[in-house]
Amino acid sequence: MVIEKRRETKETKIELSLDVDGSGRSKISTGVGFFDHMLESFAKHAQFDLTVSCEGDVHVDDHHTVEDVGIVLGQALNEAVYPIEGVERFGNAVIVMDEAAVECALDLSNRPYLVYETDVDGKVGRFDTELAEEFFKAFAFNAGITLHIVRQRGHNRHHIIEAAFKASAVALRRALAPNAKAGIPSTKGIL
Repeated sequence: MVIEKRRETKETKIELSLDVDGSGRSKISTGVGFFDHMLESFAKHAQFDLTVSCEGDVHVDDHHTVEDVGIVLGQALNEAVYPIEGVERFGNAVIVMDEAAVECALDLSNRPYLVYETDVDGKVGRFDTELAEEFFKAFAFNAGITLHIVRQRGHNRHHIIEAAFKASAVALRRALAPNAKAGIPSTKGIL
């Protein structure tokens, strides 16, 4: 099922479509090159079909664009997966990129939380590395997922952030893996 979302504020205008049962195709245009690359990688490794068009106030900086795309993508994922039934629910992955290794563990809990421990400062091109955390915070809280992203090792900022996006994608794919025996995967009977 394809979920389509729109969001328009004084800072951004976003159109997004998400198919969690896709094949990893993407068409991304946010005006922030490194972020586009991260979203393309995310879609590929989650095996989601993702289209994002964002016109943002990048003349100010990239913050509003990155955060607002996280909000809209999180909302789309929430609509696509809840109520949870017949899937694994939990997912994890460790992704290595050369010297960097980043782990993601997540729970499709419908209880948002973020632990983000990468200890990476500076820029990748013009992209402020602190914006990766802003994206994941907006994404997790709007998707309703508990998301832990932890750098195990590494020093190259590009590698660390890209490994974080890939690890979260693979963990999501694993959490959404069909499990007919799971029913509603909670002792509470609802997620």
